[in-house]
Amino acid sequence: MFKITLISAFIAFFISTVSAAELKKFEGDALAPALTLTSLDGKEVSLQDQKGKVVLLQFWATYCTPCRKEMPSMNKLIKKLEASKTPFKILAVNMGETKDEVQKFVDEVKPEFTILMDEKGENVQAWNVFAAPSNFLIGPKGKIRYTLYGGVDWDADEIVTTIKELAKDPSKEANKQKEEVKS
Repeated sequence: MFKITLISAFIAFFISTVSAAELKKFEGDALAPALTLTSLDGKEVSLQDQKGKVVLLQFWATYCTPCRKEMPSMNKLIKKLEASKTPFKILAVNMGETKDEVQKFVDEVKPEFTILMDEKGENVQAWNVFAAPSNFLIGPKGKIRYTLYGGVDWDADEIVTTIKELAKDPSKEANKQKEEVKS
């Protein structure tokens, strides 16, 4: 466990020192792996229950400096997307720390989204997570669409636009394109 924490801390530091991270389009058409965990407040939460929404799934840790820095922008992102009525949810999976450690962090940083507990770190391998933070943007049909390793300003206009586009119903977009062709 200590070895994983030390490696993750090094990778998080490295990522925080490189240039600004950006969303990378996910190659392929894979459904997101199953994920059901208990939230910090004791409720069972399943990724599969979020279909119809764009989900930002983040794997993070309390020792991760970029995680601490970006969470306020994640709170702002939620507010921007709520204002535009975009179906969106953030699920932030803590990687292998105790509830007490996570609660102390949450009390300081005040994230306004769901914190999930993976105290044994069992989901890291299923999601191929190698750094904190590791982010996955999942489309409304449960497919991974974008990834990002490292911290970012989540409420940046480009990211907000990308999420809004992901949230659109593809059948409506196809109909809109057909109507434009007819015109």
